[in-house]
Amino acid sequence: MTMNIEHSVLERYSQGAQAREEALCCPVEYDSSLLTLLPQEIIDRDYGCGDPSRYVREGDVVLDLGSGGGKICYMAAQLVGSRGRVIGVDMNDDMLELARRHQDDMAARLGDHRVDFLKGRIQDLALDIEALSAYLAEHPVRSHADYLALARWEQIQRSERPLVASGSIDVVISNCVLNLVADHEKRQLVDEIFRVLKPGGRIAIADIVSDRSVTPAMKQDPGLWSGCISGAFQEQEFLAAFAAAGFTAVYYDKWDARPWRIIDGITFRSVTLTAVKPEPAGTEAADLQLMYRGPFASVTDDTGMCWQRGEWRTLSAGTARLLMQPAFQRAFIEQSGSQSGCCPPPSSASGCC
Repeated sequence: MTMNIEHSVLERYSQGAQAREEALCCPVEYDSSLLTLLPQEIIDRDYGCGDPSRYVREGDVVLDLGSGGGKICYMAAQLVGSRGRVIGVDMNDDMLELARRHQDDMAARLGDHRVDFLKGRIQDLALDIEALSAYLAEHPVRSHADYLALARWEQIQRSERPLVASGSIDVVISNCVLNLVADHEKRQLVDEIFRVLKPGGRIAIADIVSDRSVTPAMKQDPGLWSGCISGAFQEQEFLAAFAAAGFTAVYYDKWDARPWRIIDGITFRSVTLTAVKPEPAGTEAADLQLMYRGPFASVTDDTGMCWQRGEWRTLSAGTARLLMQPAFQRAFIEQSGSQSGCCPPPSSASGCC
């Protein structure tokens, strides 16, 4: 079933690279100021359900999974500035051709070359597909010995010359692509995202989720697979998959109240999930204080620490930065940011001096 899924997805998006296919889109409002530099055909042949570019910061190294015609990559390139870099990964030759066709022109408009497009499978970010194709052209597999040689080559390539190196990315973004990966490869997909991120790196994944599990009959429909339906994560499972991989601050930053589609009584909607790869423990001195401000009487954070409302704690800088992420919606107050005249003592829930 995996190859059938991949074939149907490649075929449909190749068609989408030639002419716009409205069925592949959710309505999305993009920052119009970031679109003015883009060629119209890239804008017209983009398919997504959110705008992960708004999570990109100046100086970031950005990885866009399923970059398609390059729209989000070229938007992100304007945000990272001359100190940043943007990498798009896609498997579809027609989409890659569209994105690469405008690279030189976009570099001139941006002022430098800061966008690269690589051919790869987003569930296997270590394997360079173009390098694989070149190897197979010179070493066709005609025997079991050839197959073993290929396996050895892939192992060396993944470890010594990975398509995307471990710990090299500041932020991974994606726009309605994770649902196109076969179910049995989704765990590897999330693990690969975790692998390539730097400690403290972030994700912003716009995708389609369902309120109930997709039915077996829908799983057998190639049109629904390529249409972002059959491979959709169930909404609770989407959060759980990233938490299980080791991410913290896993959060639905965007949740479309209006469903995109309802099929067989199952509701599909667009969401944007954000999360953070934690920094190693014990790498910095415990010299910052945070207080949980409420409104709940107590909460347990992603490190397993239980906070009482109004409680101050002294934390490592890395843990404090994690708890000050936007996902926590200002749930914590840093001592340096507390109100003028208030200087609470360590580990105390009351009192101002």
